[in-house]
Amino acid sequence: MPQISKTTIPSKAFILAAGLGSRLRPYTKETPKPLVKVNDRTLLDRTLDHLQKAGIMNIALNTHYLADQITKSVQARPEFTSHITFEQTLLDTGGGIKNMLHNFDDAFYVLSGDGLWQNATNENTLTAMADAWNEDTMDILILLQPVSSMTLTTGIGDYDLNKDGLPIRSLDQSGQYMFTSMRINHPHIFDGAPDNAFSYLKLMDKAQNEGRLHAIIHKGDWHHISTPDDLESVDAAYKHEGK
Repeated sequence: MPQISKTTIPSKAFILAAGLGSRLRPYTKETPKPLVKVNDRTLLDRTLDHLQKAGIMNIALNTHYLADQITKSVQARPEFTSHITFEQTLLDTGGGIKNMLHNFDDAFYVLSGDGLWQNATNENTLTAMADAWNEDTMDILILLQPVSSMTLTTGIGDYDLNKDGLPIRSLDQSGQYMFTSMRINHPHIFDGAPDNAFSYLKLMDKAQNEGRLHAIIHKGDWHHISTPDDLESVDAAYKHEGK
């Protein structure tokens, strides 16, 4: 009989929470971006709510800007096992994860602390990602949002799909899909990566070139909150709809 490979379902998540949130000022002048509120609930708490519903209770976060506020916010959720690091010097999206890699033995989620999404009807987005994950064929699995579905915030065409359904980065950002920053990855993608600051995008490009970058298309809503206009648009919609 052929040997059946075992794929480990991710049980841990890394949350990127060290950014400056400069484009969202004045909202981030005294509040780190993950703690900005949409309909009176912080973006970070909304992400933690999603993780809890998916049964992912072990998390790691990096912090930098107004780090004490983020630490206190996470500590107010004692149901999670949390590991928090402070970056004296920002390590960017790749270096920040590698710096905390000792917390992860198997594939894990990577999420943005400023992410905001809603599950599609009768679907849990994080669970759908786990169901699609296959460590035999994938190094990174990314969640893509159709730009055409983004009505509250402006979408950027980061990716298209090739004839085999694999994501191909659109260098001129004219693609059909925006990268939500939500992903599952295997720790070995950081082998040989620098120990200082570097962009995670380099790892995605490498996986793409090797045919090991895969994607699923999000069926629910995801919002790109970058500017005050973005935040105000989403906040008004959530308040109107009671979300």
